[in-house]
Amino acid sequence: MPISRHSSGAWMMPVLPGVPARNELELCNEPSWQIIMIGIFKLMRTTAFLVVLAVSLATTAVSMGIWAISLTAQVSTMTASAAAAAIANRKAIAAAMVRTKAKARLRRVMVALPIAGVAAAIAFERQDYLEWKQDNPVRDVEDYGCEVGTVSAEVIDDVLQELPEQVRPSRDWLLARLPGCEAVDPD
Repeated sequence: MPISRHSSGAWMMPVLPGVPARNELELCNEPSWQIIMIGIFKLMRTTAFLVVLAVSLATTAVSMGIWAISLTAQVSTMTASAAAAAIANRKAIAAAMVRTKAKARLRRVMVALPIAGVAAAIAFERQDYLEWKQDNPVRDVEDYGCEVGTVSAEVIDDVLQELPEQVRPSRDWLLARLPGCEAVDPD
């Protein structure tokens, strides 16, 4: 549609149905190019925001995935080492128990033999005293006797329960034979 002149001499844009006619001055004063530019800038800003948001979410998802894989590997490594340590500890405890039972069995056999039993009892007691003396260098034999007597009095009921009734001595008779000591200061 060609542009026509109004009777006042102003140039007019073609008239579309339902759109009021405007003159050339109105079109120049209206900042339509600014409105279009603002719309384009808003669109670009929204698009840039969405792109930055998508990139940051993708980066976060990838880093969280790597972190989860790393933690899973650490947990599986720790689980495997804990299982190995538990097996090693179980074997060490079992070996220590077997050795303790063997020592106790040997002591019982040696004590059962009259002459060898006395010699074995003296040797075992001497070994226990020497080990105690390494831990307590400033204390003497009397302190050792008092400590052994005190500990023996604490476990006497357990020991008596393990003995058969026919050979079990009286608890009071045994306690009367343990050395009576005053409170011993371990320092």
